[in-house]
Amino acid sequence: MAGASDPPPGLDPTVPHTARIWNYWLGGKDNYAADRAVGDRIRQVIPDIAESARADRMFLGRAVRYLAGEAGIRQFLDLGTGLPTAGNTHEIAQGIAPESRIVYVDNDPLVLTHARALLVGTPEGRTDYLHADVRDPGAVIEAAGATLDFSRPVAIMMLGILNFVTDDVEAGAIVRRFLDAVPSGGHLAIAHPTDEVSAEAAHEAVRIGNEAGVAEMCLRGKDRLLAFFDGLELLPPGVVSCSRWRPEESPFGVPDEVYQFCGLARKP
Repeated sequence: MAGASDPPPGLDPTVPHTARIWNYWLGGKDNYAADRAVGDRIRQVIPDIAESARADRMFLGRAVRYLAGEAGIRQFLDLGTGLPTAGNTHEIAQGIAPESRIVYVDNDPLVLTHARALLVGTPEGRTDYLHADVRDPGAVIEAAGATLDFSRPVAIMMLGILNFVTDDVEAGAIVRRFLDAVPSGGHLAIAHPTDEVSAEAAHEAVRIGNEAGVAEMCLRGKDRLLAFFDGLELLPPGVVSCSRWRPEESPFGVPDEVYQFCGLARKP
C-alpha cells in the first residue's frame, strides 16, 4: 500500500504517529511504513480495530448532526483533529448550518499540511486550524478566540485525545478549563479507548503502541469517563460504545460493542 510522500519539515516518518495509524485503519494513504507496521501489529491482537475506528468516526457524524441540528450549535472546537477524511466536523455542521464556525486543533505537522489544503469551509461560515497542544488550554482558547465567540455556546469535541493525557487529575483539569471557557448551552463530546471490551487485547494494543514510540496513552473504563462529564447534563444513552450511541436503525439488531466508548453532554 502506498503511503504519504515528501514529509513536511519537523516530521520524522520513521516514528509512528497515532493520527497516521488511525488514517491507515480507515483506509487512508496519509501514513508511512512505520505507521502501517504498528497498525498491523495492533490489528493482530484486535482484529476489529478498523471497525472501532469507523465507529468513532460515525459517532462524530451523529453527534455533530445532533449539535448543529437539534441543539442549534454554531461553533465547534475540535481538539485532536487527526488527518482530514470524509465527514469532517465542518462539512457536517456547515452542511446543516452554513454559518457555523469550526476551529480544528492538532500538533502533528502532517495534519497541519493537509488541514490547510482540505479543511475549507463555506463562505458564510469560517474554518480555522491551530497547531497547538491540548495540554495548554489557555493558549488554545486564546488563539481560537480569533474565530469563535466564547460568550456564545461552543461544542468542545474531544475524540481520541484525552487518552494521551494519562493522569486522570490532569485530564480532568484540561476538560474543566475548556468547559469554563464556554457558557451555558455549550456541549462536550468525548470518545476514548476503553478496556471494558476485550480488556486483555486492549491492554496489549496499548503496550505495542507505547513500546513502538507512539505517544503514551491509556485506557479508561466507563466510570472514569463519566467523571469527565461531572456537573453536565449527559444526553441519552450516556457513556456507551461508539457503535451504540444513537445508531441508525438496522434490521441486524444492536451493534456489537467496540474498543471506543463515547458520550455527549450539555453545560447547564
